Amino acid sequence: MGARLRQVREAPPYWSRAELARLLRAAADPRDRANMPHVPSLIEMIKQWEAGRHLPNPRYRALYARVTGRSEAELFGAEPARASPWRPGGPGENFASDDEREALELARRVAASDVGDETLVALEMTVDELASDYPRSPPDELLARIRRHLRYVSQLMDARMTLDARRRLVVVGGWLSLLAATCDIDRGHRPPAAAHLRTAAQLAQHGGHIEILAWTLETAAWQLLTEGEYRKAVMLARQAQDVAPRDGSAFIQATAQEGRAWARLGDGPETRRALARVERLVAPLPMPDRPEHHYRYDPAKSDAYQATTLSWLGDPAAVPLARGVLDRLERPAAGPARPRRAASARLDLALALLTAEQADEAAQRALEAMGSGRLVPSNHWRAAEVVTAVEALGLPEAADLNEAFRELCASAER
Repeated sequence: MGARLRQVREAPPYWSRAELARLLRAAADPRDRANMPHVPSLIEMIKQWEAGRHLPNPRYRALYARVTGRSEAELFGAEPARASPWRPGGPGENFASDDEREALELARRVAASDVGDETLVALEMTVDELASDYPRSPPDELLARIRRHLRYVSQLMDARMTLDARRRLVVVGGWLSLLAATCDIDRGHRPPAAAHLRTAAQLAQHGGHIEILAWTLETAAWQLLTEGEYRKAVMLARQAQDVAPRDGSAFIQATAQEGRAWARLGDGPETRRALARVERLVAPLPMPDRPEHHYRYDPAKSDAYQATTLSWLGDPAAVPLARGVLDRLERPAAGPARPRRAASARLDLALALLTAEQADEAAQRALEAMGSGRLVPSNHWRAAEVVTAVEALGLPEAADLNEAFRELCASAER
């Protein structure tokens, strides 16, 4: 049974033990939750259950079923009739029938429909975990997890709650929709990305959360950038800056996005003005607690964006900058390596090397990026630029690059 519980947890959309612990607490009756252990203790209990050292008691079996959407029999095997943790009578009273079990469960859910602070805190923490997993997770896998939480938030919208609780729930839904849109763009799925961005913007407006609203504009600008709509990307990046709080990450990211769009347009003065603004904004920033968090701008991102921007502009200064960025991503002084960002950094370096007439190394770096398994469809156009440039030079490496690019595109369609 322990192996089965672990298998269920690790199946798509995949939950960490910490995520499952928070979901189990959030699924409990608010009156019952006060007597439950907190998340760290629950994580240890989950470890014991999955190792087969202990069996979950009836309370946790019911919570497992509610969270996973599976029956208790499927999770734990068929068992003789037993007392329910939410029984209406004395300690020895059992459910008389399936119909009675369903009726009592319905009554319990109606009585326990309030959305309390503990549920909201768990959801807010989950948003942070998902946003922090973005740089290292395949977009398909991360999107499956996001959708699971979006469904749960949607169900909670019908529950009773205070105005402040509803606003917090709406904000959670906004962040989740925004992150879902980002994954859709990574996958090259435009219609669902647009739908998720609209939802995120609407929820941001309902929740009065202008930072999310600014991020929706910045994300749309990034999507246009990947599609070659550079002037429109500049316009949206500027709109995002107009909306964003001046001390927030969205403002910095939108400024950097504007610089990248100007670089694609070949406008050196505007590009450098945007880069200078980013540098001034980033200079006083401390390193955030979770630098891998997609919606928290850390100073290291500034170097990566500058390398990308200068490589697109054809500036020779991009070569040493891109080398330094790649080295720090693969061998960070603190925190985990960031393989997805490293794959993109290899493409930046390849493009910069082409500008510096070092085409042999450029081809090698591009091959490494395409063979890493870390490039998402939204980056394929950047790889295509390197392939085209190497082909135009008539280099023998062009054949290998073409083959790698075809395999890259084919794997994205599988």
